[in-house]
Amino acid sequence: MADYRMVEHIPDLIQAEEYDRHPEGRLVRVSIRVDGEGVQVLGDAFRPELLEKLLETLGPDAIEQMLCG
Repeated sequence: MADYRMVEHIPDLIQAEEYDRHPEGRLVRVSIRVDGEGVQVLGDAFRPELLEKLLETLGPDAIEQMLCG
C-alpha cells in the first residue's frame, strides 16, 4: 500500500461549473506527464475513493493528496 502524504496544493482537473453536469458524481479526470524526473500522474474526482483505488493499482511508493474546500 502506498504512503499517503498531505500537500497544500494539487492543480484542479475538474472545475466547479462541471458539477451540475455530473449529478451522479462519477467524473474522474487524470493527467499523465513524463519529464526528466519520471512520470507524474495527477487525478481529480468527485468521489476520492475511486481515484485512490485507481492510483493504488499503479503501485506508487506515495500518493499525495490535499483536503478540498
